[in-house]
Amino acid sequence: MRWWDIDPVLALEKELFPEDAWSRGMFWSELAHARGPGATRRYLVAETAEGRLAGYAGLAAAGDQGDVQTIAVAPGHQGTGLGGRLLGELLRAATDFECHEVMLEVRVDNLRAQRLYERFGFEPIGFRRGYYQPGNVDALVMRLTDPASAPSAAASPSSAAQGIRNHG
Repeated sequence: MRWWDIDPVLALEKELFPEDAWSRGMFWSELAHARGPGATRRYLVAETAEGRLAGYAGLAAAGDQGDVQTIAVAPGHQGTGLGGRLLGELLRAATDFECHEVMLEVRVDNLRAQRLYERFGFEPIGFRRGYYQPGNVDALVMRLTDPASAPSAAASPSSAAQGIRNHG
């Protein structure tokens, strides 16, 4: 993801997460840490052959721990394996950052995402009550203890998106 991707990312963010969408400033802040020798973030976009945004994802690394910040797949591309491809790229980035574990939070009512994370070896470890605001929705906290041993995203079905751009 680069600065010129922020507008289409924001549009999809607002469509998928209307109550708790990230702001432009939040994406700019994350991207500020995604380049150069001291980079601690990896943000990706997936595009169709026509160059339209199909999804995006981001990871933050601190010490030996990674944290999945976001994964979003456009409605027309859900169920195609794109979420798995994006997650697989984030786990490769976690391995590149030498993370020994990866954490994430997922809405307790997002069963589709929970199943995706479980397929990659994430395990539930707790809850954060009222984490997603303003809807006051709880988050399930999940952890993967060895991102390098996670199942390959190559086993996921092919997606309609033609490519994932990885800038870091």
